[in-house]
Amino acid sequence: MITGMDVELLVVPDCPNESIAAAMLRTALDDVGLPGTTFRTTVIHTQQRAEQRAEQRGFTGSPTILIGGLDPFVEPGRAPALACRIYRNETGPAGVPSLVELRRALKRAADQRRQ
Repeated sequence: MITGMDVELLVVPDCPNESIAAAMLRTALDDVGLPGTTFRTTVIHTQQRAEQRAEQRGFTGSPTILIGGLDPFVEPGRAPALACRIYRNETGPAGVPSLVELRRALKRAADQRRQ
């Protein structure tokens, strides 16, 4: 079992996709064999703080999922934003990444930790 994986959900206040992203993240962690892994939710309140976090932690809109401090869904050239994030999924634009892609990202991170 992998322990100590750092998973964080970054959101803006009143993000309409926060609860969906949190539920999906919990499901994906369980699905890839990481039921004991917890994640924390961090709310980004101001543009200044968002810019700092974007540079340091990869925040490009809400919700952003960080695994080991990295955004597995990062798109080059995305700027920090106190706004809802749009993910490009196989079915079109969405407010959260697909469950399939989230599972893949978590599995990749877990596999790297095992090496």
